[in-house]
Order: sequence, then C-alpha cells, then structure tokens
Amino acid sequence: MQVIPVIDLMHGLVVRGVGGRRSEYRPIQSVLADDAQPHSLARAFHAAGFRETYVADLDAILAGGKQASPARAWNLYAQLMDCGLEPWIDAGARTADDARALARFTAENRRIGAIVAGLESLEHPDILTEMCAAVGPERLIFSLDLKAGVPLTEAAAWKDLRAEEIAAVALRAGVRRMIVLDLAKVGMEGGVGTEPLCRTLRCLDPKLQIIAGGGVRSAADLRSLELAGCDAALVASALHDGRLSPDDCFAPG
Repeated sequence: MQVIPVIDLMHGLVVRGVGGRRSEYRPIQSVLADDAQPHSLARAFHAAGFRETYVADLDAILAGGKQASPARAWNLYAQLMDCGLEPWIDAGARTADDARALARFTAENRRIGAIVAGLESLEHPDILTEMCAAVGPERLIFSLDLKAGVPLTEAAAWKDLRAEEIAAVALRAGVRRMIVLDLAKVGMEGGVGTEPLCRTLRCLDPKLQIIAGGGVRSAADLRSLELAGCDAALVASALHDGRLSPDDCFAPG
C-alpha cells in the first residue's frame, strides 16, 4: 500500500481540509513543518521519504479551472518539484487543452507526474476520453469525487449516474488510474468508508490502479483499504497531526 501525502493549496498556502467545506479551510498546522508554505511541507515530505504528492489547487478548482495568476500557480508547482517531489496536480482541468498544458509544464527538467481530472470539474464523459488521448492513460488520473457517498457533479451528463456507473464510464473512456475521494470524510477523523465502492471497482477491472482518499486516520485504515483492493491512499490530516507517522507509511504489510 503506497501512501501519497496531500497538499491542498489555497491563496498560496497549504490548508487543512474540513469535510469539503472549503470556506472553512485554514492554513495547516503540522508536526512536519514550521509553517504552511508549500515548499516547507514539500521538503518535509521529501525528507520523510515520500517522492510523490497529490496537489489540489483549490483556487483553480473553485474558479472552474481558470488561474487568477497563472505565473503564480506555475511557480508553486515548480517549488514542489524543486524539492524533489513528483506532483499529481488537480487544477480543475476542464478540457483536453487544460490537461495538455499541465502535461507540458517542466521545471528544471522535471515534469508534473500526473494530471488529475476531477469529476466535479468535468462536463461530459467525452472530455475524459479526450484527456486520456491527449496525455496518455499512464499520466491521467480520474478522480471519482464524492460527498457523503454521492457523486459530486452538477453536469447533466453525469447527474443521474451512481458512483459505480460513473467508474464504468471512466474505464470505457480509457482511464487506468482512479482516485476515490469522499470530500465529506476529509479531515473529519471518522475513517474512510469507501471500501465497498473500492471492492466494486476492483471487480470491474483487476488492473485498475485505485487510490482512496478522505478520512485516513491510522495504519489500520491503510490496511482496511488495502484489503478492499486499493493500491494507494491519499493522506493529509493524519500526517500533520502525527497520528500517522512516516514510518507507519513505509512499514511492510
């Protein structure tokens, strides 16, 4: 089970998620770093042994994929890469062109490791197909965004579909890497709860890379996700609070 530390960016700082209620997000306080600067957390993650990080650019996501200051966003991504991390970037990409722009970005000969296409940002399944073709299924990660188990979308093309049905559509679009993220669980210390869905996804495609996020509290939660068929887990609050140590994240079995 691989652990991917999370960096939620808002207004240039790393913030703590609170049940998906983004108006309540505040700069993180972490046992791993002295401040909420992205480069501080990135250095701490790298020093702890992590080599990848999931980055949610909340300013871009909330603005529908539009950057108020593109140069500032690129600079933040470059800082993370300069610290030795390979970021998975969710910047609210809405089109294949958005995904291509992220895929082409480099800093000191380093590139963004993966481009995340979040359900809440996508208007139609055809766009997901175009993104897969544009950047390749090895670099594109589809995020099956949920809130309290319900797919997080206002788009008519997705609106009446259950989570399992959306996952099946994504597989037909070419997706081979999928995040299962329940925002209502983020930072709430109540556990993950998406294990049944992850088991269903594993049955849909034994080769699908499944990454679960939202609510991981402990090594026991990591084990529960592993038993449900997950390959990796996104973790934020438990690392910052010290409930899950880097040693826990790299412990065998």
